[in-house]
Amino acid sequence: MTKVRVLLVDDHAVVRGGLRLLIDAQSDMEVVGEAENGREGLDMIRKVQPDVAVVDINMPVLSGLDLVKELQQDECTTRLLILTAHEERSYIAQVLRAGTVRFLLKRSAVDELIQAIRTAAAGGQYLDTNVLQALSEPDSADGPVPDVGALSQREREVLELIARGYSNKEIAARLDLSIKTVETYKARSMDKLGLQGRASLVRFAMEQGWLEDRQS
Repeated sequence: MTKVRVLLVDDHAVVRGGLRLLIDAQSDMEVVGEAENGREGLDMIRKVQPDVAVVDINMPVLSGLDLVKELQQDECTTRLLILTAHEERSYIAQVLRAGTVRFLLKRSAVDELIQAIRTAAAGGQYLDTNVLQALSEPDSADGPVPDVGALSQREREVLELIARGYSNKEIAARLDLSIKTVETYKARSMDKLGLQGRASLVRFAMEQGWLEDRQS
């Protein structure tokens, strides 16, 4: 059986040690490296090409958010799973805007971490239940209610895949479209729905039930 190759990026050695023990205890995954800061983590991801990188946000040299942003420019196949103690809505929005919808809180149960890694390796999105709750809270300012009926079938397909964490390149391959066409569908759909940013898109997808039963 091919194991899921996992890289740990966290500036606390104790945290990395605990995560290694938990992950290596699974028959279907193994830790292939550790990094103690964001820059080292970025370099190792590019060199080792793990299936999943478990990344903390607050790190020296290069933050987890900046690591995510830099990898957006690469042709990297590694799935990023953000692991953090922060759960404020504004903070979550920053992570989503950076380009990842795989987010787990450090206070989560061990089995959630393992499930999140498996889901990430399979290309799915994974949002901690507490993160989902924070995103489901209505905005303080009222605005027009997005109407999914305004979308064409293809626009909805593209938007749903984006909400589930697929990149433009992956969506293009999945739907047999060019990357430019995917970007056009995305921009047009977001405009029709009056959505701005990944956080509002994920919240809308939750309300539509697009993210249900996707955690496997």
